[in-house]
Amino acid sequence: MEKVVIIINAEVSEQGKLISASPVTQKMVEALKHSIAQYSAVSTVVEIISAASLWSRHSRTNKIDKDSEAIYCPLTIQLPEYFDFPYKKIYSACKDLHSRRRWVEKNLGFKTSVGDSWLGHLWLPIIMTDKPIYAEVIGEGAMPNSYEQPISIPNRQRKSLHRLAAQLLDSLDAPPSTYLLQFSLYNGEIVFDRLWPFPAAPALITLKTQQPDLFTCHWHCLTGQPILDISISDPMPI
Repeated sequence: MEKVVIIINAEVSEQGKLISASPVTQKMVEALKHSIAQYSAVSTVVEIISAASLWSRHSRTNKIDKDSEAIYCPLTIQLPEYFDFPYKKIYSACKDLHSRRRWVEKNLGFKTSVGDSWLGHLWLPIIMTDKPIYAEVIGEGAMPNSYEQPISIPNRQRKSLHRLAAQLLDSLDAPPSTYLLQFSLYNGEIVFDRLWPFPAAPALITLKTQQPDLFTCHWHCLTGQPILDISISDPMPI
């Protein structure tokens, strides 16, 4: 039997029930659980824990920390440094916004967000298996916490964006996962914001527009299952 641990920014009961999760977090958890159930070769037990509980060294999650057989699926970047799991290095690197932005500026010559300025309103999904697969760009919708896909960007910017993604992931020795590269377009130029090492909230749009969706892609990446092709249906806001 396979064990999967999903870590989220929300309060979770002892029985693993979400208590104070936002609607977005609930949708993300359900999407990932659905993918796990549909694409697992063996019987799987899913445990959901709160990221806040990890900050206590004496919490019940210390037992989970030592379970080397579990597959960890954090859906948050806010993890304590002493929490050790196979993807710790990439999560820590993505959490360090200053270092990532500085590296992109120095080595690739792209502009980057400064503090809370030029925050990215676009996301490039990158499905990293043996080589990166780029899905269509996701953008913010008209309503809060709403997204649209695909977002059309000029071919020149698209090529630059793919180059940025490939070199950034290569510099991080990025393991198989589904990433979101957050950026903005300012006067026609790409402004790098940050890299997410999991399908964050904007990935929810792909439940309606993309096959396979980014949560399914994420599970495939974590379990070594191949992803042969990505297809996009008609644009639809979520």
